Amino acid sequence: MLSSVVSVSGLRVDRGGREVLHGLTFDVPRGSVVGLLGPSGCGKTTLIRSVVGVQVVRSGSVTVLGRPAGSPGLRRLVGYSTQNPAIYKDLTVAENLRYFAAVLGAPHGDVDRVIDEVGLGINRHQVVATLSGGELSRASLAAALLGSPELLVLDEPTVGLDPVLRQELWELFHELADRGVTLIVSSHVMDEAARCGRLLLMRDGDILADDSPGGLRAATGTADLEAAFLHLIAERQEAHAS
Repeated sequence: MLSSVVSVSGLRVDRGGREVLHGLTFDVPRGSVVGLLGPSGCGKTTLIRSVVGVQVVRSGSVTVLGRPAGSPGLRRLVGYSTQNPAIYKDLTVAENLRYFAAVLGAPHGDVDRVIDEVGLGINRHQVVATLSGGELSRASLAAALLGSPELLVLDEPTVGLDPVLRQELWELFHELADRGVTLIVSSHVMDEAARCGRLLLMRDGDILADDSPGGLRAATGTADLEAAFLHLIAERQEAHAS
């Protein structure tokens, strides 16, 4: 069994005529919850799109489960939830999930399972257009959980959710990791960093740190992860100025 579910080497991506990812290299071990954190516009979504194989890259490589990112054989093995939920607003939650389950070839019972996992039981027959923002995010996450994905890539999955639901989703993420699923969870909210087993901190298309929360605090001599991130930014600015 592969120890690294995702392996990125020398990844460079151009968008809008400029380079937005500057030669990124890292590995993601199996069964881990990796937080991809950084401010809006730092390149998180471009990196995520590269991992799921829907982003044109200039150079470098991205391997997922031993295959090039985007390979047809990965379709049933990678779950992807975008920032903007890609579900049909004129269908109910259950109708959406039955459709996506059929496309993926997922077991029929998966629809009930994922609805329960994301807490949408009372909304299962509700038309998606009438859902709240938080409910819409959960419906998109439910679609990503269909089948038996070995890798879940979640772009800002907790945006707009109340603290209780955020806590419940993070508990679900760790339950999935305990089953051997690997998760990459992006966020611009630094207080979510402590919930991850490992952190990739991004700034302006570069990875500033690849470490555990405890390791990052120790390396920067700071008490909390927001202070650690600010410390790394200050170090980077000093290095560029010298």
